[in-house]
Amino acid sequence: MHNNHRDHHSHSDGHDGHDHHHDNHYSDMQARVRALETLLTQKGLIDPAAIDAIVETYETKVGPRNGAHVVAKAWSEPAFAEWLKADATAAIARLGYTGRQGEHMRAVFNTPDTHNMVVCTLCSCYPWAVLGLPPVWYKAPAYRSRAVINPRAVLEEFGVTLNADKKIRVWDSTAELRYLVIPERPAGTEGMDEAALAALVTRDSMIGTGLALSPETAR
Repeated sequence: MHNNHRDHHSHSDGHDGHDHHHDNHYSDMQARVRALETLLTQKGLIDPAAIDAIVETYETKVGPRNGAHVVAKAWSEPAFAEWLKADATAAIARLGYTGRQGEHMRAVFNTPDTHNMVVCTLCSCYPWAVLGLPPVWYKAPAYRSRAVINPRAVLEEFGVTLNADKKIRVWDSTAELRYLVIPERPAGTEGMDEAALAALVTRDSMIGTGLALSPETAR
């Protein structure tokens, strides 16, 4: 029997958006973007190298390394973890990571009893400042609907199988409020410094579609 819990911003127990099929065809929107980029480049209005640098920054430098730093600090410093629970926007900003549009952040902590998962059912609101660019599947209608309807099945498609008695709580991001999942700290990490802990934190674990890596797996 699934455990259900719902409130104003969350839903419980549950993506087929986790689809790794690729082909060589652009979608209509991708084709339009490509055509526009080509036209602007030909007119000398944009520099493709600059665009690539911006994308690379968001993919690797802005995030998800920023989020991994937040998680590792929460694992290492109880006082920071409490601040993160009370006011994630301020705690994350203290580390130098702030949203480009002034959106607020909320950190939700996984526990032995509850697993948290993030979705944006209306569009694709995502905490860029801590996670970088959203994965394609996060924006897919299949993920956005099924994550709410059947999160347990979605997690299994991501390779995450939880105990049947573990609650799954789904948080719905908005333009004003975005969520960061703080995964459970893996066993066997006692004595590891923040840098080593951050290496165990994956993007998916901060969305809730994955778990943090074990020290053995990360090697």
